[in-house]
Amino acid sequence: MPLQLGQPAPDFTLKSTKGKISLSDYKGKWVVLFTHPADFTPICSTEVPEFARRSNEFEKLNAQLIGASVDSVFSHIAWIKDLEKSTGVKIDYPIVADINKELAKKYQVYDEESGLTYRGVFIIDPEGKLQYALYHPMQMGRSVEEILRVLKALQTGGLTPAEWKPGEPLLEEPKTEI
Repeated sequence: MPLQLGQPAPDFTLKSTKGKISLSDYKGKWVVLFTHPADFTPICSTEVPEFARRSNEFEKLNAQLIGASVDSVFSHIAWIKDLEKSTGVKIDYPIVADINKELAKKYQVYDEESGLTYRGVFIIDPEGKLQYALYHPMQMGRSVEEILRVLKALQTGGLTPAEWKPGEPLLEEPKTEI
């Protein structure tokens, strides 16, 4: 069944670099869940520290970052140590170990034919409803700036025009006559 915006996001309970976590642990917060194909890969190794570099911006927006891939917690920890050493950036958000591809299947980032997972970004509101989903091909990195912009736009509760940036005016609701 396809994921649908405005519907409850699929819950999960999995081991992570911060212990066992569930999506439902974060009720009352926005969640930015991002999946990546594997640890120690070139593109993922640029994205994970960039999310960490901007993590305080997500925190100010009452948003919890959660990374996920099919590698083990032990692999995640080794990779995080390597990334922190090479980038000088502390990676303080959890990265989920989706070894059985449970999360990847629920969030539809698993390709049965190749057995690979790809990049996905999912923004879940404080009530646990999916508000945004974006899929990226294996060879393309994500823009953390754009993900922050989308989160801010969702939090306005209003109509945001193309290329909207925080602080710019919102569009007016269409007026209907009865």
